[in-house]
Amino acid sequence: MNELKIHDIKSIVEVPDFTFYIYYGLISLAIILVCIAFYFIYRFFKNRKVNVRKEYFKTLEELDLNDSKNSAYLITKYGQLLAQNEREKQLFNDLAANLEIYKYKKNVPKFSENIKASFTVFMESLDV
Repeated sequence: MNELKIHDIKSIVEVPDFTFYIYYGLISLAIILVCIAFYFIYRFFKNRKVNVRKEYFKTLEELDLNDSKNSAYLITKYGQLLAQNEREKQLFNDLAANLEIYKYKKNVPKFSENIKASFTVFMESLDV
């Protein structure tokens, strides 16, 4: 018998298939991106939690003691919020009593050295 050979048909060739690796690579990349996004969202909300005691303390630290009327009001407002233990409350009450003469008047004198000293002692006693 005469064997016929067909010349138009090529033999079977193995085609490399990388879709399996691409699929798992894309899933891994998506998981990494989601984790990074959660990390940045967590940092954003964690940093937004501001400690109000530190803000009050910073406000009192940066206070201009030359403006005695406004300073007296701010010291009374924020000092009351900052004083927590008995010593701090006692120092604040003494300071607030001394500050009464600087409030509720149109023209007030500058702070005396006694007021400045008691304010400094009060600020040093705070544990922020």
